[in-house]
Amino acid sequence: MEVNNVELVMSAVSPTQYPTTGYPEIAFVGRSNVGKSSMTNVLINRKSYARTSSQPGKTQTLNFYQVEDQLYFVDVPGYGYAKVSKQEREKWGEMIETYLTQRETLRGVVSLVDARHEPTQDDVQMYQWLSYYDIPILILATKADKIVRGKWNKQESIIKKKLGFNKKDSFVMFSAQTKMGKDEIWKWIEDHAFGGDQDGI
Repeated sequence: MEVNNVELVMSAVSPTQYPTTGYPEIAFVGRSNVGKSSMTNVLINRKSYARTSSQPGKTQTLNFYQVEDQLYFVDVPGYGYAKVSKQEREKWGEMIETYLTQRETLRGVVSLVDARHEPTQDDVQMYQWLSYYDIPILILATKADKIVRGKWNKQESIIKKKLGFNKKDSFVMFSAQTKMGKDEIWKWIEDHAFGGDQDGI
């Protein structure tokens, strides 16, 4: 999709605040500072539209970006940030769970992991949780430009093994610096937002 028109239309913490246009939604999840904002900016051809921050835990709401008046990208608060209080983490967890399990217009989730490292326990739990609810998943391994190309297959194997990756899901290596993987992400988004099998959603 060629993106010219993007608008942050809503920052929500409960279903009563979600958009009501009925557009399909693709959610982005990942631990704090894994690169969600950078990826979003690449997808929508902007340098700094989605807020990038050196402060993990900055995003505390579900941010709905309306793209070309056709779909929403939903930026979900990052997980796994220790400095956030237990009470705050539980509040975020409840908000995220409510959205991901009850939102009828959700068509799939892009789950970001750091390509350079083995997935964290939080990454594994998120993947297994999404799988349990039968939500279509694209695992996106970010910061791939920081790895020698010859080691990509090895890293992919490590990530998939740790996650317990299911072959029905998708996997893409991505770099916000080189924009490698952008076309594959968009193809997955379009397939799930506007076509393909959406059973269980």
